[in-house]
Amino acid sequence: MAGNLAQPLVGRNPFCAHAGSPSFQPRIAPGRTPLLIMSLVCFPFKEEDVAVVLRNLECAASHPAVTGILCVGYSRGETWCAIENAKPLLEKSCNVRVVLIQQKRYGNALRGGKGDGMNTALGYFLEHPEYTRIHFYDADIVSFSGEWITKAEKQADLGYDVVRHYFPRSSTDAMITWFVTKVGFALLWPRTVLPEIEQPLGGELLLTKRAVEVLFNDHRVRAQSDWGIDTLYTFVAAQNGLSLSEVYISEGKIHALYGGLRDLRTMLVECFSAIQSLKNENVPVGGIHRMEAAKSVPEVVKQKVGYDIEKTLKLLKSNWTPRQRELLHQHFDSALVKGLLNASEWPCWSFADEDCWIGAYQKFLENFEKGDDDWEELLFKVWVCRVLNHTVRNVLRGYDAAMGSLRDFVWDVIQKSSTQQFKLGSFPALHSLASGHSAVESLANGQGKLRKKPKWELNPDMCTVQQ
Repeated sequence: MAGNLAQPLVGRNPFCAHAGSPSFQPRIAPGRTPLLIMSLVCFPFKEEDVAVVLRNLECAASHPAVTGILCVGYSRGETWCAIENAKPLLEKSCNVRVVLIQQKRYGNALRGGKGDGMNTALGYFLEHPEYTRIHFYDADIVSFSGEWITKAEKQADLGYDVVRHYFPRSSTDAMITWFVTKVGFALLWPRTVLPEIEQPLGGELLLTKRAVEVLFNDHRVRAQSDWGIDTLYTFVAAQNGLSLSEVYISEGKIHALYGGLRDLRTMLVECFSAIQSLKNENVPVGGIHRMEAAKSVPEVVKQKVGYDIEKTLKLLKSNWTPRQRELLHQHFDSALVKGLLNASEWPCWSFADEDCWIGAYQKFLENFEKGDDDWEELLFKVWVCRVLNHTVRNVLRGYDAAMGSLRDFVWDVIQKSSTQQFKLGSFPALHSLASGHSAVESLANGQGKLRKKPKWELNPDMCTVQQ
C-alpha cells in the first residue's frame, strides 16, 4: 500500500526529489525561513463519474508542486475500486505517492459526511510532517486544471495561511451561501472579515501547516462532521486571525448539479445550524483578506438556472403538519404566517422579500432546533420562498441586476449590524456605484434615484460584540 511509504517518491522534477538527491533544489517560501515546500492534494469522494475522477487525479499528480495525492472515500464502492486499480500506474507514471483511505468518524454527535472526510485529511496531513501544504478539490469537477493548484501555491508563497478559490456563479446558484452563510456572517459579525469572503462554503482551498494545526486542534471543527464543516473552517480561521487570499477561477466550477431545491434541504439545515451554534462567539474586528479581481462572467454561467423551478414549486404544498402551523403562529410575524400558509394551498412567494427573510432569520437563530423535523421543514419552506422570490423578482431582470441585488442585501445587513441602528432609513444615502448598483440600473429603477431600502429591523440581541 502506498500509505506505508516512509518518504515521498523521487519525482520528475526537483520538487518531487528526495532531499538527498544531487539534483534536489528546494522551493523556499519568499520572505520566510528556508523551508521545503511539499504539497498534498486531497480529493474527498463518494460515488462519482470515474472518468472525471481519474482525470483529475492525473492532472494533480502531474503538477510540479505536488508530491502526494490523498483520496478520502466515504465508502468502498465503484469509485473506490477504480482509484485503487489506477493507483499503481499513476504512481509510476507521475512519481508521486497516491494514498487511498476511508474517512474516519470524528463528529459522533452529528451526521457523518463531508466534515469527517475533510477532517480525516487534516489528521493524515499532520501525521505526515513531510507535507507543508494541503489542497482540497471536489473529485467531480469537470473543469479542474493545474492552474487551480498553481494560483493557490503562488498566494501561499506570499505568506497567506489560507487560499480559497472562487468562481463565477449562476444568479440562482449558491442560494445557501447568499441567504444563510453570508447573511449570518453579516448579521452576527459585520465588522470582521467574515461577510467579505466571496465563497465561504467553497470546498476548493489550500491550507498551510499553521492553518491545519489551528483547525484540527479546535474541538468545534472536529465535531462538525456534516455539511457545516465549510462554515467552521471559515469561521475558526477568521477567529484565529489566519490570513486569507481568494483566487479567481474564470472558467468556473463545472460539476454535478442538483435537481429541485429539496436536494439541498440537508445542506441548508446543517449550514444554518453551524451558524446558529456560533452565534455567541466573538471574532476580532478586521482581518487580512485579499481577493483577486473577478473577470467577465461567461455567458454560459449567466444563462444557467441553478435549480429545477418546476420541481421546486411543489415543495411549498408538501409535508405540512399541524405543529408547523403552530410554530409559525407562535414565533413569526403575521405577514410571514399569512404568506406561507397561502403558499401551502397555491404556490406564492411575493411575501418572501428581504424584509421577510431577515426577520425570519433572527427568529430561527433564537428558536430553531436541529433534529426537530418540523423546525427543519419550516426553515426549508421559508428559504424556498426566498429563493423563488429572488428568482422571479431579480433574476428575470438580468444577471447583473440579480447579482447586484444579492450584494446589496448583504451590504445593507453589514451596514445596519455594524452601527446597531434599528431604522434602516437613518442610514446616510449611498451613491449608486458605492452601493453596488450601476448607474444604468439606478436610472432604470427610479429615474436616477436609489431603490427603496428594506424596512426590516435588527434585533440588537443578535449582534455579537467583537473584541
